[in-house]
Amino acid sequence: MQHLINAGYKVLGFDIDPVKVSTLSSGKSYIKHIPAEWIREAVASGKFEPTADFSLLRNADCISICVPTPLDRNSQPDLSHVRRTSEAIAQSLCPGQMVILESTTYPGTTRELVLPLLEASGLRVGQDFFLAFSPEREDPGNPRFTIRNIPKVVGGITPACTRLVAAYYGRIFERIVEVSSPAAAELTKLLENIFRSVNIALVNELKMLCHRMGIDIWEVIDAAATKPFGYMPFYPGPGLGGHCIPIDPFYLSWKAREYEFRTRFIELAGEINTSMPHYVLQRLIEALNERGRSLKGAQILILGVAYKRDVDDTRESPALKLMGMLRRHGADVEYNDPHVPQLRQKEHGYDLSSVGLTVDRLAGCDCILLLTDHSSYDYDFLVKHARLVIDTRNATRDVTVCREKIVRA
Repeated sequence: MQHLINAGYKVLGFDIDPVKVSTLSSGKSYIKHIPAEWIREAVASGKFEPTADFSLLRNADCISICVPTPLDRNSQPDLSHVRRTSEAIAQSLCPGQMVILESTTYPGTTRELVLPLLEASGLRVGQDFFLAFSPEREDPGNPRFTIRNIPKVVGGITPACTRLVAAYYGRIFERIVEVSSPAAAELTKLLENIFRSVNIALVNELKMLCHRMGIDIWEVIDAAATKPFGYMPFYPGPGLGGHCIPIDPFYLSWKAREYEFRTRFIELAGEINTSMPHYVLQRLIEALNERGRSLKGAQILILGVAYKRDVDDTRESPALKLMGMLRRHGADVEYNDPHVPQLRQKEHGYDLSSVGLTVDRLAGCDCILLLTDHSSYDYDFLVKHARLVIDTRNATRDVTVCREKIVRA
């Protein structure tokens, strides 16, 4: 929204959550890495209007659909948000409007789901209104890449749709990449995230093998990364998190079955990545046993519940799964995360607050389980005062004190 406003557009922000609308209308931000200053200025100047009134959709020249596309309990795509939003747009769709789906989904969604709903209005695509898919691309917490310098992929239902949407985005993005269809753009986003998922699964599997072989996987990755061609480093962890990489591969696997095709490579990667919390739990149990301590009744302090470093997003975070597993084994679990002061998860039954990292608390815990390597953590301090540190991110690699307390998992 900020880039749209800076480009000279006036922005309407629609949401069904009245709390979010009220927060934005008062010039505040509910997302930690998005500062409130520009929101306050944009609202005050009339350049940004948050609203829950969907009848105002008819006032927009361009409508971007940026709603969640989660999986259901059976790991099937849940496009209910896309469907309901498209139905709401169809009720107010006016000649000349552009509609852009940005939510990550399987190839065919724009043409097979969104298009028929919009054309039910009586208007025709490419003539009366224009429809395209253009996937969101961002890397939260990465200062090198902003929305402006990340190329924008656009695939329209018709050439006119592609051309108009590309012109619209051309005022914001430094580079526009036009593809032949919405399906090509939809699969582009899936390929990007599946590429990461598969490569992370590879190093996660190698990490487990290296543990048995007595080889340091982090040393191996660093050595391989010196090759100037044909290789890029990926790093293991306690599992995948975030709103894209753990979910997107399942969208393609589901769609592939329609064509009597099984994406075995992708499915295997998903199995490995989802199994990583179990591996971490086993390593923690082994480390406690070696010190004569049972997991049942143990005091465990988790460091980092966000899914990645220096963000406040806990969606699909492996920390949530591990906390539940630890509790079921009888452990007493607390957490610290400087970016997540409160952890309220109805699905997992969590209503916790981040605890302070005092000397007494660190010394009183049976184990510190390091799941997210936030840059604000003082790892020398943590290791010095802890009894045992299970490090899933190699964050303690430069620690010089009490290294016998560190177990990498």
